[in-house]
This record gives sequence, structure tokens and C-alpha cells, in this order.
Amino acid sequence: MAESRKCQVLVIGAGPGGYVAGIRSAQLGLDTIVVEGDKAGGTCLIRGCIPSKAIIHAAERFESLRQHSADGGHMGLSVKGEAEVDMVGLVSWKDSIVDRLNKGVEGLLKAAGADLIKGWASFDGPKSCTIDTGAGSVKIEAENVIIATGSSHIDLPFMPCDEEFVISSTGALDLEALPKSVAIVGGGYIGLELGCALAKLGSKITVVEGMSSVLAIMDKEIRRPLEMWLKKHKVTVHTDSLARGVEIKGRGASKKAELTFEKDGTEHKVKVDKVLVTVGRKPNTKGWGLENTGIRMDGSGRFIRTDRQCRTSIPGVYAIGDVSGEPMLAHKASAEGEMVAEIIAGHKREFDKIAIPAIVFTEPEIVSVGLTPDEAKERGEEVIVGKFPLAANGRALSLEAEKTGGFIRVTARESDHVILGVQAVGSHVAELHSEFVLALEMGALLEDVAGTVHAHPTMSEAFHESVLKTLGHAIHIQ
Repeated sequence: MAESRKCQVLVIGAGPGGYVAGIRSAQLGLDTIVVEGDKAGGTCLIRGCIPSKAIIHAAERFESLRQHSADGGHMGLSVKGEAEVDMVGLVSWKDSIVDRLNKGVEGLLKAAGADLIKGWASFDGPKSCTIDTGAGSVKIEAENVIIATGSSHIDLPFMPCDEEFVISSTGALDLEALPKSVAIVGGGYIGLELGCALAKLGSKITVVEGMSSVLAIMDKEIRRPLEMWLKKHKVTVHTDSLARGVEIKGRGASKKAELTFEKDGTEHKVKVDKVLVTVGRKPNTKGWGLENTGIRMDGSGRFIRTDRQCRTSIPGVYAIGDVSGEPMLAHKASAEGEMVAEIIAGHKREFDKIAIPAIVFTEPEIVSVGLTPDEAKERGEEVIVGKFPLAANGRALSLEAEKTGGFIRVTARESDHVILGVQAVGSHVAELHSEFVLALEMGALLEDVAGTVHAHPTMSEAFHESVLKTLGHAIHIQ
């Protein structure tokens, strides 16, 4: 006989949105149950954001070691012998980080007083579900439900991932050996982040992208340093190209994946060790009884329709994170999770963010917050724009961050100098994003940033200088 439980808050999914919602609900004194079918932390922690950044960091270290072990060394520093990659050791190190954070999330839920049940949920009604724990079942009835089921990798029906020759981003993070060659289908941020890392580790990379450029969500000026890096590192990029299928050829250890793609009406083929498919993600709205709740979907039929308080069409049922619409970002999910918990507790909250940062961890890194100059003009704004190169920043030079041709660009309204958007590209710029976001959220003027003392020597000075440039009086460039 199934166990029966009742609670004030039931959270389905313990990813970056769900576990934050669970912790905050419990902190506020609400009887909270969090259900997770895999590991606490979700895709981001287990097989996405965190493990990929570990691999990216390791690839950076390896590239640096190769520079120091080359003839003549680098920076006056030399390492004897040739740097080597041990993928088993690298993956093990990555897994140790993931395991540590997973245990940390479980510990935080417990410390807050939230009950974590490991199992797969299936809705019986809007506020009731049955949990399959593997050892039995638990029926739960809740006063409030927070749906935080996240998203999944999109498979191409004509070349599904077998995780041997055709791999997903998950498979790319668990490689047992470094492939000599990889074809990446999809030139968005996931494919390019992994592609840059694999290129640094020594793989020959080919990118097949259906759009007219890679990373099409970013404007041409921001993409340019990345495109230069790809060219310099002999990454072959085919744009306006559509993948058509994969055929496995050869025998035994000599087996290769032959990717067929179409470009300009002509069929092309490339043989590689692995084909990495990164064509996007889909919200997890199927397979767990959502149809039994009566919840309305949005116009696309993909996402759960919500308002600015993440309320669905069913009173007391909320949806946060990837299942509730774009942008499908972990930090957006976390912010929504915290907000919904407080709404349930009676606080007055609304999700009205002026700027949600987007960061791409390629080489170089890319940050975009708010509007680009073109987007602002399309909205009818008359703007002033300033750009400061990292090559003119002392700290960037000492970190070799200027080698990628990076810069920080500021867009402000001409009439009142309100900052409308900030974009940055270059090594280490991801860590600068918080000041950009804070400026937009607080409605900062150019003069607010210009009048703020930025420590020397730091890369944050480049933001200060880009604001001064927008005002027409930068100090360290003409």
C-alpha cells in the first residue's frame, strides 16, 4: 500500500530552480517536500553548467602547459616534456566537483527543513501526485505545487544519440578518451563552449550550423573575436549548412562516423571519431501526467503558460525555470524559485527583471546584459555608444586577456544617459557581469558608474573606461 503524505509546498524537480524554491519555502516555515528523480542539483549541476566549466578550465590549463612546454617556453617559463591529456583522470576530477556540490545541495535542503524524496513524480490531479521511488510509491497532496522539471537535450530523429559515435553534451562530458576529430552539429553556445574546450585539448573540430553565422543570438561585433579564435585554432565552420544523417563506417577500432550535411544545395561528407549534437533543449513537459492537471500551455505548446508571479492557470500551482519559457537559464530559474516561495508565504513579489545576463563560456568569453545598440535603436531609442578595448587595460595585459581582441561596450540613452545595455567579450569577462546587471537594475546613469572608484589594477576598470568613452572623455584611449 502506498504511503500518503500531505504538505504545504510540493516542489517537482531539484534543479537550480526547484532546490532554491525548496530551501526558501522551508526557511519561511512552510512544510515542504522536494521530489527529484535523478540527483539534486539538476541538469546544471550534474551534466551541464558545472561539469562543462570544469572541462573548460582543464582545457585552458592544458593549453597553457603546451605553451610552456614548447620550444622556448612562454613568459620565460619552460616545462620539460610534452603535456598529455588523461581523459579518465580529467572526468574523474570533474565528477568529484559534481559530487561535492550534489551533496552540498542535499545538505542545504535538509538543514533548511525541506524533505527530499528521490523518485519520479506523476500527477494524478492539479495538486496531487504519485512518486515512484523504486522501492515503492508515495502519494502526496499539497496546498501549493511548484513545477520545476527543467529541460532535456533535443535529439535529431534522423541521427539519434547513441553516446558512442553520436553523442549529446552529456556524453561529451564523460569521454573515456580524447577523440582526434569531432563534428559539432549546432553552432550555438553549448556546441561552441564544448568545441573550444576540445580544440584546446587537441581535437580537430568541425562545426555545422544551419544559420548564417555561429552564435547567431549575438551581434556581429561581439561574435567577431570568437570567430577569429576559431579560425586561428583551425576550427572548420560550415554555416548555412544542414545535417542530413550519420553513417558508421569501418570495422573495430577503425570505425568512424561519417556525417552528411547539405550546403548551397550540395551534399558534403566528413569522417570523424565523434559527432556531437547540440541543436538546443526542450522543456520537460511530457511523461509525468501534466495532462491530468488541466494546466494551460503557451501559444507554442512547448512551455507552461505563466504570469509575472509564475502562476499557472491553476490557482496554487506555479511553474518556474525552463518549463515556463525563455530564457532557459539556471540563474533565471533560481530567481523565480526564491520569488515563488516568498509569494506562497504571503510576500508581495513579482518577476520584473530589467536584465537577465547571458554568458557564453567560449574562448573568448561573451557577456550580454540588456540591449545592444541595434536593439535599442529598433525600440526607437536615440543612443550613445562607447567601447573600450581590453588591450588598453593593464590587468587584462598581465592576464593575457587582451589577446582575443576583447572589449567592453556600453549603450546609453542619449537624452538622459540611462544605461540600456552592456556587452563584453574577452578572457575572464564573465566575472565582470554583476556590475553590468546591477547598473541596469538600478537604472544607473553613465555618470553613476563614472563617479564610482574602480580599483587598480583590475579588469573592472575597463567598464569604467567604456562608460567614460560613452561620455566622450576616456582617459586611457584616444
